[in-house]
This record gives sequence, structure tokens and C-alpha cells, in this order.
Amino acid sequence: MRSSALLLGYHGCDRGVGERILGSGGHLRPSENDYDWLGSGIYFWEDNPRRALEWAEFARDNPKFSRARIRDPFVIGAVIDPGNCLDLLETDSIRIVEAAYQRLVAVLSAVGVPTPKNQRHGCEWAVRRLDCAVINHVHEFRAQAGEAGFDSVRAVFVEGEPLYPSAGFHRRTHIQLCVRSTAQVIGYFRPLGA
Repeated sequence: MRSSALLLGYHGCDRGVGERILGSGGHLRPSENDYDWLGSGIYFWEDNPRRALEWAEFARDNPKFSRARIRDPFVIGAVIDPGNCLDLLETDSIRIVEAAYQRLVAVLSAVGVPTPKNQRHGCEWAVRRLDCAVINHVHEFRAQAGEAGFDSVRAVFVEGEPLYPSAGFHRRTHIQLCVRSTAQVIGYFRPLGA
């Protein structure tokens, strides 16, 4: 849904990539993996540079989880206009995604294709093929129906171990923002301490 507020997003990457973008005025490349949680686009941790750095450090130590090799973990900040945002913190957006799931399952069933599945890695849903397919289906369906497309997708992700026994709060919970068009990135910046 239309947002009038600018957001700050942080992206974990290799220092070479971040410095190139800061120096050239270029853009981060969109991710197109079939397991990306919020579909295709450029991923940012909203208001959370530390979490972006933790991810870059994790990707350095576990290269199979990143498309690009990270040797020197770095964080680049971005000022983002979410535009028409599929915001999964809002009821209307949640209903859109729920309906998209039902349509996707019906379409796949009609042509005899199995529905993608999310997969756990330990206690977390780490590979999100179903979620990715549903969100990308939202975008495809809207385009085919002639409806306004979404510029970004935003959602809360509950990750990590509970903070204490039976806690509803988890160690790595964050808000993730997927920007579908580089036009929504107003500019990049170097966070303090980067």
C-alpha cells in the first residue's frame, strides 16, 4: 500500500561491492533466487546495520549461502522510498498474499506441477521457495490484471533462538525490505563505523 515515509535500509555485502557503489553512483543488483523470502529484488535490513553486518559475516564464513563471494564484510546504507509497498505488517497486504497462495496452488495443481515447499535449516525456515513463489505470483498476477505493481515488499521475520524459555522474542528478529526497482532507492550512504 502507498507509503509516504522514507525508510533506511542496510545491505550486507563485500567491501569491494559497497565501495564501488558508493564511489560510482551505481546500484546493488537484484537477487533472483527461487528461495528469496520476499521474491525478486534488492534486500535490505530495515533500520538494522548490525544485522546486515552479521549476515555479511555469516556469508563470508558460509559461502554457499551467498551468490557473490564476501571476503571483507561491509554494510552499505540506503534511503528508500517504499512507494506502493506490499507491507506484510498491514491487513490488506496479508490478504493479498493469502489470496495469491490460493491462486498459485490452484494454477499449479491444474497443470500437475507440485507446489514449492519452504525448508527448515535447524529451527528456522531458511529456504523459502514457497514464499518466494507466492510473492512473485502476486506481482505476476497484478501485472496480468493491469493493476498497479508493488515497488517493494516489507515483512517481519522471526529468527534465531528465543531470548529466554517460552519467549515470543527471538534473537535475530528483524524487518526485511525487498526493493523491486532501483528507482525506489533515493541514494546510498556509508553508515558510521563502516
